Parts: sequence; C-alpha cells; structure tokens
Amino acid sequence: MADQAAIAPTPKEKPAVHPGLKLALEFGPLLAFFFANARGEWLSERVGFLGALGEPIFVATAVFMVATIISLSLSWLLTRTIPIMPLVAGVVVLIFGALTLWLHDDLFIKIKPTIVNGLFSALLLGGLFIFRVSLLRYVFDAAFQIDEEGWHKLTIRWGLFLAVMAVVNEVLWRNFSTDFWVAFKVWGNLPITIAFTLAQMPLIVRHSLDKDE
Repeated sequence: MADQAAIAPTPKEKPAVHPGLKLALEFGPLLAFFFANARGEWLSERVGFLGALGEPIFVATAVFMVATIISLSLSWLLTRTIPIMPLVAGVVVLIFGALTLWLHDDLFIKIKPTIVNGLFSALLLGGLFIFRVSLLRYVFDAAFQIDEEGWHKLTIRWGLFLAVMAVVNEVLWRNFSTDFWVAFKVWGNLPITIAFTLAQMPLIVRHSLDKDE
C-alpha cells in the first residue's frame, strides 16, 4: 500500500495563463464589439449574412456574441475552468444579445451592463450583510490572502463600485448616442475598473496574511 501511495499520480494543477493572454480573453470580445459597431457597414458589405441584421449596433451584437463564445471556449481549453464573473457575464451577453437580434431592439444589449453589474453588486453586498459571507474571495479565486476584515472592506468597496457602474450605464445609454455608449463601454469602463482595482492595493497590503509577500 505504501508503495502504491508513493507512485500514485498527484492531482494536476490548473495550467497557468499568461496575464496578457488572460486580459485578451476577457476584453477581446469588447474590442470586437467596438470594432464591429464602428465598421458595421463595412462588415455588412463583406459578410453577406451580417447585412441582413441592419444597423451597426446589431452587427456588433452578433460579433460580440460570437467573440464571447470563442473567449469562454479558449479559457476552458487552456485552464479547464472558467472564472465566475466572465461566465455569468457571457451567459447574460448571449441571452440579451439573442433578444436584441430577435426583437431587433438594441435596448437589451444596452441594459446588459446594468444587469451584470447590478447582479454582482447585489450578490456581494447581500451575501455580506445577510449571510455574513464574503463572496468576493470566491470571485477572485484565492488570488489574495487577506484577513476577514480585509475581505469585508474589499467586498463593500467592490459592491458599491459595481452599483455605481450600473447607474453610470443607465445614464449613458438613456442620454447619449449609441456610438458614445459603445465607446465608453470599451474605452471608459476598462480604465476606470483598472484604476479602481489598483486603488485597492493599499487595503490588500494592510490586511495581507503574508506580510513578506
């Protein structure tokens, strides 16, 4: 038995993914969405079935859905797992994208960020104050080793941030053009999210369980 235990295969660790590739997988579909909206007429002329979709926003929605499926598939093939936030966001993209194309109404794709951000905000804040559980640690998949107070503070901050971003999306799609909304979705959301994430590093360092690291 001891010999058998000694030669028993150890569980395989999840393959590591280069940060640049991970970023491309997560934000590639957004870039495809922006490009397709900006060059919708050009794509419609060169790809026959896209021309039947109509305005550039509908062409962009179709491209966004396909790019999302490709991104999630590559993530699974490379790591045999899909992070919870991209998975949920991807499912919402496919559902609301399908409604957008089926009903030929861009309202559904425009409220998608509101739904996703609002849902995660409610889950984070609700889990913390109702069930006394920080769901954020599962979202980050143990990327940070911090104490309970740190998780509590970080969860509140992320919950409020996502709620604000949901409100921002509502203000933008209701009061600005579709092109402006698409541009902000790609070139505004990403820098804001990165800046917010970096702003949390002092809190993470203060509450780190491994001070040396």
